[in-house]
Amino acid sequence: MKPDIQNREDIELLVNTFYQKVRANEVIGFIFDKVAQINWDAHLPQMYAFWASMLLGEKSFVGNPMRKHYALSRLTDMTDVEFTEWLKLFTITVDELFEGRKAEEAKDRAGNIARMMLYNISRFGSQK
Repeated sequence: MKPDIQNREDIELLVNTFYQKVRANEVIGFIFDKVAQINWDAHLPQMYAFWASMLLGEKSFVGNPMRKHYALSRLTDMTDVEFTEWLKLFTITVDELFEGRKAEEAKDRAGNIARMMLYNISRFGSQK
């Protein structure tokens, strides 16, 4: 049996493993490295804070992910294809590393986030 997500170290393992998959992915990897030109040293700690806030109740995340994704959608396609791939990679990563209530919550929250982002980007249009 795999452990459940319990602490900040688990969040960091999840995020690091997930983004390794993202960066290697031919569908969405280029969005992060070529289009958004992510500074990984800054981005990863933000993602640790985001997921620790979501799953562990930390109050460490500050930011507006919707605004950033909306701006990014003006530079590249961010459709059901890209969000489905993102969610698939996230789900695979959680399932490889963890199982339990928090692991299920992480997948549920990721699904809700993907749907909300896609809806808002589709609704307001990317205007590329």
